[in-house]
Amino acid sequence: MIQTHCPTLSPQIAEVILDASRLIGRTLNPSESIEGILALLSTRLGLTKGRVVLPDLSDGVLHIAHSHGLSEDEIERGLYALGEGVTGRVMSTGEVALIPDISKEPTYVARVFTASPIKDMTVAYMAVPIMRDDVPVGVMAVHRMEGLQCHFDSDLFIVQIMATLVGQALHIRDLVDQKTRRLKQENRALKDRQQETTAVHGIIGKSDTLRQSIEQARKAAVSEVTVMLVGESGTGKERFARMIHLASNRRDKPFVCINSAAIPANLLESELFGHEKGAFTGATASRAGKFEMATGGTLFLDEIGDMPFDLQAKLLRVLQEKTLQRVGGSREISVDVRIITATNKRLEEGVNSGNFRLDLFYRLNVIRIQLPPLRQRKDDIELLALYFLNRCNQLHKRNVVLNNLALEQLKQYEWPGNVRQLENVIERLVVMSDTEVVSNDMISATLTDESGIEIDETIPAKPTTEVELPTAVDFTMRPYTKVRSDERDAIIYALHQSRGNKTAAARVLGMTSRQLHYRLNKLSING
Repeated sequence: MIQTHCPTLSPQIAEVILDASRLIGRTLNPSESIEGILALLSTRLGLTKGRVVLPDLSDGVLHIAHSHGLSEDEIERGLYALGEGVTGRVMSTGEVALIPDISKEPTYVARVFTASPIKDMTVAYMAVPIMRDDVPVGVMAVHRMEGLQCHFDSDLFIVQIMATLVGQALHIRDLVDQKTRRLKQENRALKDRQQETTAVHGIIGKSDTLRQSIEQARKAAVSEVTVMLVGESGTGKERFARMIHLASNRRDKPFVCINSAAIPANLLESELFGHEKGAFTGATASRAGKFEMATGGTLFLDEIGDMPFDLQAKLLRVLQEKTLQRVGGSREISVDVRIITATNKRLEEGVNSGNFRLDLFYRLNVIRIQLPPLRQRKDDIELLALYFLNRCNQLHKRNVVLNNLALEQLKQYEWPGNVRQLENVIERLVVMSDTEVVSNDMISATLTDESGIEIDETIPAKPTTEVELPTAVDFTMRPYTKVRSDERDAIIYALHQSRGNKTAAARVLGMTSRQLHYRLNKLSING
């Protein structure tokens, strides 16, 4: 066993090193780059029959994984146990081996190159460990014929350099293989989960609460009655509306959406019913409204609770008469439209306060489908996160992954913004992550930032029981505003009156269940 010092490099050797480095950087295919290096050693420096010997993962036996100038028989014979022969000893000790004449070395195992291949010609053998983290992971070996002593130092030095480059190529291969396996496992897991879930027209999930809503939507789809979708912002009301349309007999006709809250009140009538030329300033031509555009199909009225009161009467007339008049017109236009509405408000409260017509409410509220918030669909969070992760990776050309701890952190968060918020968070993680695996610190920081958002509950549970509270406490607050200590007695009293039923206690207090749970945690009340 010989340790070498750094010799003076000739221009030829320096050029070979440069070319080998280019090979490593040119491709992620280790076979192509390693065998290219071995070819350089043979054709440019006369170091022949080069090979890279690696342990078999199943039994640890060393075998020739990459080579140049070896026959198939020589490759098949090139098997060594750990510690066997010069090659096995280099692998077990991590030391460099230089055998000036293989015919005079008793430990040399002549499986690739016999001791006297050509009469009166000396054959030398050099074997160098391929190291990773100071541990041998393979052996790089070459032969030199003629045994010129003056070449040994430079030969051994160049082989050591090449072994380092080969080690880098193998490390890149292992990283790529590891990443590929992880992505395949994630894709397989995602497909398995998708097979177990209800996935209809983009609605993904397997939780019981979601399946109940989907089943109600399926039943509603086969009829022509109006449907009201009720749920918090971000729960997928438009997706449900599209699902109902696509599952109905109107699937081949238009699906038209309009958001009552997004259009100024003075323009909403024209958007819905259309207008005639000259009906108002800027009406330079007649224009059909959303009702006419949706004829034969479905009109989805989002945020119906924000529709102006005077416009509600005109909507009611269209629903009753199946005809409309454009703004500025007098001609009756027949329309055949199926109506689906959505709201994140309690329309009953709008009716009681005089802001929403009772007769219109009953027209729209024939079938009412409650869409569950994401915090009530804990089983769906991981599935949705992986779905959004896969989509965002493709969109942004990244390969970011979430480990199990990261997924668990996402499952524990309350998601006041529901599915839309989860999608935004996943996209932010994909874009901003500096590594392929999202760190736990990044997840924690992102969710901490999200926790600063105050979401006002727009569908609160209305109190059903009048109870005299021990102190006058105003509970008409947002769920994440500062909790006051004087709320404790009222909450404890309400829990006592409801015999520990938190849902009933929340109704008594006039707050949502989420508001109550938030205060129970903040005030350390064991309900």
